[in-house]
Amino acid sequence: MSNVWRQVRAILNRYGLWPKGRLAKFTIYLLGVDVFLILYRTVVQLAHGTSAVDGWIKFLAYLAIFFGMILAFRWARQRMLWALRNRLIVTYVFIGVIPVGLLLGMGLLVVYVFVGQFATYVATSDLQTEIRRIDAVNERLASEIATALRHGKPITPDILDNANVREEAYPNRQVSAWYKGKSYVLAAGEGAAEKQNPPVPIGLPPQGKGDVATLAIDGQHTYLRSSRGLAVGNEQLVVISSVPLDTELMAKVAEKIGVVMMKPFTLADESKIAPSGNGNTSIKVSSSNEELNFGPGGPESVQSPAAFPPPVNFLDIELGLPSTVPALDWNNGGDRHVGMLVRTRPSLMYDRLFRTVGNFVNVVLIALTAVGIFFGIIELIALIIGVRLTKTITSSVYKLYHATKFVNKGDFTHRIDVTTNDQLASLETSFNGMTENIQKLLKEQREKQRMESELTIAQEVQAQLFPKGVFDIRSLEIYGFCEPARTVSGDYYDFIPLGPDRVALAVGDISGKGISAALLMASIHSAVRAYSLERVPIMASAGAGHGGAFVLSKVDQEAYETEISPSQLCAMLNRQVYHSTATEKYATMFLGIYDGQSRKLTYCNAGHLPPLLLGSDGSVDRLHCGGSVVGLIERLSYEETTVSLRPGDIFLAYSDGMTEPENEFGEFGEERLIALVRENQHLPLQRIAELGVAAVKDWIGGEEQPDDVTIVLARLR
Repeated sequence: MSNVWRQVRAILNRYGLWPKGRLAKFTIYLLGVDVFLILYRTVVQLAHGTSAVDGWIKFLAYLAIFFGMILAFRWARQRMLWALRNRLIVTYVFIGVIPVGLLLGMGLLVVYVFVGQFATYVATSDLQTEIRRIDAVNERLASEIATALRHGKPITPDILDNANVREEAYPNRQVSAWYKGKSYVLAAGEGAAEKQNPPVPIGLPPQGKGDVATLAIDGQHTYLRSSRGLAVGNEQLVVISSVPLDTELMAKVAEKIGVVMMKPFTLADESKIAPSGNGNTSIKVSSSNEELNFGPGGPESVQSPAAFPPPVNFLDIELGLPSTVPALDWNNGGDRHVGMLVRTRPSLMYDRLFRTVGNFVNVVLIALTAVGIFFGIIELIALIIGVRLTKTITSSVYKLYHATKFVNKGDFTHRIDVTTNDQLASLETSFNGMTENIQKLLKEQREKQRMESELTIAQEVQAQLFPKGVFDIRSLEIYGFCEPARTVSGDYYDFIPLGPDRVALAVGDISGKGISAALLMASIHSAVRAYSLERVPIMASAGAGHGGAFVLSKVDQEAYETEISPSQLCAMLNRQVYHSTATEKYATMFLGIYDGQSRKLTYCNAGHLPPLLLGSDGSVDRLHCGGSVVGLIERLSYEETTVSLRPGDIFLAYSDGMTEPENEFGEFGEERLIALVRENQHLPLQRIAELGVAAVKDWIGGEEQPDDVTIVLARLR
């Protein structure tokens, strides 16, 4: 079971669905509480009880859904926008596609509103035209009746014939006249729904309205009505013409604009017009809760009988925009409104708008089509360019991302194939250069590590060459110390026992530093030991032959064996170093042999800094007898001398690394070294050497040690 749970968790983690954040865990907690409440309610209902947790269940469910939507948005954003390609696509959509869509939507909305308003304007204008025609006829009729009354003629329907106002265009027209408080019905309308026997005259206009020509609401019906009053003597003649707003009249109003529907209603202070979902349109009046439904067959609504024309093309959609037309309440003189809905198509409005323009409209249409095609081509080109640019950017980023995977694995041999010549290509080239440099650096690092390993081995080997600790014979104790400036040292010192009371002291400094100086130092170390410990044939009159070999003198033919002297050893080292090293390589060397029985030191100094003999009485002797450095000139002879030592005397030999280090006050110097040794001469030799080396390091401070530091001390008992 635990394995299954781990696998499920691993799968959810892989797709980023495992809850990790606080919001995710809180959402899971809400869902858990909601499920618990649902189970609790189910148990209570099964027990024939009632629970009051329904509200909490809904609240927690809505809250969990809200937080879940936030988490889903975050998850989708993380999964979809992780790749740069998706980010660029989303950016392009927001920058290029959405604005174009908004502009198209705004354009369509403008066209919809314009076409709807234009259709309403055309219908209203046609309606007002009909009202003006009725008013003109009614004015002519009122003048004819007034003329007849002035001539003493009665008001009869024949006056309509005399006035030539029996218009076939208005077969349902009603005409009434009022004179001296009496009404006269001159025309009752042939198809009027309200026609009665005897005919009912049209009532007088509301008080204060006088001469009016308007859309009037009388009872439950709507009319196009005109009222004209003329003075006849001392009396007032009022002639009223009215045409009911029926389907025949609506057919004239809606000619070639679609279908017009109208319905009277009372307009309150605030109203809202909204299309319904079934294709009808209603007007809701907030104060009266009255709803005007313009659906087919609605009560008291009037609709033009024309059939709705089919679309010309797929863009010729049906448009319907409701509006209102002001009307007069004929009974009380109040303001009323008639709801109007015009259902039309853009093609109908286009024909109506350009009816009088002629063929020029085709030119305009062609021009607009060409502009639209041009803009479409530009948008298509922009889309293609955007996609190509996106592809180049994401391709370069993918190459870089793919290359970093090789780098993460430690493979620096992978190179990106650069195919373009832009800034991204420059970045790819820089990446290739970086990996190439890293590869070289790693190779150099491996080589450096190999060399450091070899130098470490060389250091260990060299450390074996130096004497360890204090070298002690019965009358003399000797101690030496060397601190390399680098891993290995070019300085050299050695103590070679020649018997119970005899010891050879060697101190040298090889030119240069590092591994080459260390190799030469090892070579000299081996030679000094070999020449010092082995007895060699020495002729009475010896000379240097070719190749540095000794040959017998012609004067003395008898050879004998003897111990080599310091001067002879220096001469032999000079020839060996000269023939076995480069011209610029050489070494300074101090060689001395101490005899414990005679307490004398026989030495030869081949160019080394003169060792010091610090007497117990405060004297200082510099041991400089000898000759030049070894290895620089092929044939050299060296001198040697002998000095006597007294108990308490200290022999001090050192390399230039002890006295030449500098700071702002100058060199450390020989005087400071002498003073330090004398000040601590009662201490063990090892401690004196440590104090000397520490004093030199303090003198140079934090600077790098410039040269190898070597010090050799010997004290006579």
